Amino acid sequence: MSGPLIVIDGPAGAGKSTVATAVAQRIGAALLDTGAIYRALAWLARERGVSWDEEVSLAGLASEIAIEFRPVSEVGARQQVLLVAPVAAELTDVIRTPAISEGASRVSRHPAVRGALLGIQRAIAARAIAASGCVAEGRDMGTVVFPDAAHKFFLTASRATRADRRFRELAAKGLQGSVAEVEADIARRDERDSSRDVAPLARAEDAVLIDSSGLDIEQVVARILDGVNPPA
Repeated sequence: MSGPLIVIDGPAGAGKSTVATAVAQRIGAALLDTGAIYRALAWLARERGVSWDEEVSLAGLASEIAIEFRPVSEVGARQQVLLVAPVAAELTDVIRTPAISEGASRVSRHPAVRGALLGIQRAIAARAIAASGCVAEGRDMGTVVFPDAAHKFFLTASRATRADRRFRELAAKGLQGSVAEVEADIARRDERDSSRDVAPLARAEDAVLIDSSGLDIEQVVARILDGVNPPA
């Protein structure tokens, strides 16, 4: 039995992870959090003393990485992220810090890194689709990784809204900072992600645009599910 492939792209803080998690749980599909893969690489590079700007070394690490996503039963809870190779590590929370977010954005700009991780992402999705379906979220799912996906969505929100959401998320984890600092960080990531030479952040021409600035999670999830299976 196979399932659908649903891709959700968008900038930092747009709510992709939360919404994608909810959609996957709702339809019983696997969640492919591609951002977590880049975060895992940034974490591993830091552990190995590899600069986030060293493309060749990073690509070498990327070719060694094996990631396992383990869903949790609690509704809305973030799935576990397990690094299987080249070392075993539980990364669910440690890759969600501002420093690793910055690292993920920097390592993702390297063409060799993106090339090395492309096959990993597609392989994970293929296994999931063959079982029950896959919800893939990231920056270039609909444009590069899965350009032929039947269900594409681009989730965005005002920068102020995204900064407020990210600040609340970080505050809940006990991390320090201000809304202004978070907004400045998001602005830097927006610029880096949208201006990189390879796979820049962009909405696929056939992706449904959803501005979530004035919507709650359930409303966004409902719009996506209606797009996948339009009401009669």
